[in-house]
Amino acid sequence: MNNMTAVDTKSEAPYQLLTPDLILDALEAHGYQCDGRLLALNSYENRVYRVGLEDSPPIVAKFYRPGRWSDDAIHEEHSFSSELAELELPVVAPIKDASGLSLYQYHDFRFSISPNCGGRWQEMENPDHLAWMGRFIARIHAIGAAKRFQYRHAISIEQYGIKSSQYILSNNFLPMELEIPYKALIEALIPRIQSAFDAAGAVKMIRLHGDCHLGNILWTDTGPHFVDFDDCCMGPAIQDLWMLLSGDRRQMTIQLTDLLDGYSEFYDFDPRELHLIEALRTLRMIHYSAWLARRWGDPAFPISFPWFNTQRYWEEQILLLKEQMALLDEPPLQWQL
Repeated sequence: MNNMTAVDTKSEAPYQLLTPDLILDALEAHGYQCDGRLLALNSYENRVYRVGLEDSPPIVAKFYRPGRWSDDAIHEEHSFSSELAELELPVVAPIKDASGLSLYQYHDFRFSISPNCGGRWQEMENPDHLAWMGRFIARIHAIGAAKRFQYRHAISIEQYGIKSSQYILSNNFLPMELEIPYKALIEALIPRIQSAFDAAGAVKMIRLHGDCHLGNILWTDTGPHFVDFDDCCMGPAIQDLWMLLSGDRRQMTIQLTDLLDGYSEFYDFDPRELHLIEALRTLRMIHYSAWLARRWGDPAFPISFPWFNTQRYWEEQILLLKEQMALLDEPPLQWQL
């Protein structure tokens, strides 16, 4: 998920000046001898490229969306992933230059450089893989709990639910006939989400990966590694776990047990956080729609997400959110110890 400030979606085109020549010039200005090979990787919020080098393995250059993060917030992302890598966790951290810098500036763009670490997506159907991921995430959380972010956001109902839905409604993204049903649904969901947070109580907020979906976890023959900490944030531990669950309630209960059995080998899990699974899922759904809305002025988004902002999209969102309301009324999943 993404922590964004409101933008003028009708005029935003932040990458129009990021040409292949500028990308190569930026890297060569920082000492990299490029061989001209340039491959755009799957990224929408930022622009990420695999770049070939002369006499060296390729690297990955990440150009940050202008105006999204402060330099301090990006430095915290880099510090967190570097801290994990230095403790031999399998994460891809940015490369530091001889002076210890990992965030660079070229013209109007800030960028970082990382090793090119490939891999494949892995479905979480194997209990051994779930336990492996549980152990991996627990080690991240044990380090993440040692201190706090100062410049990155914290997951909250206000940011992800209220402000996101207000942005959608106030910028006329919904068809007129769906505005009232959507608004009424949000007004019914927010108290239920708040009740879930109240039931969980004062859970510990720690540094998280923040966007722990399968696309950000690549597997090789040696196991999994995280490739993107762009959305790292403060939040409850369950935020990095629930997205690995899928299927019906019975299936998710089994998966949750495998995941937490592995997790508890390296870090204590607070079972009260299970109250938050469907609340966090609902907040993510609302926030994801707002993310697309906020980025709709970027020419890449209508091309990549042609189904967004259609009558059918919003009708489906309303149905999905109604399903979430029913799930929020159910008891939380249980960890079968």
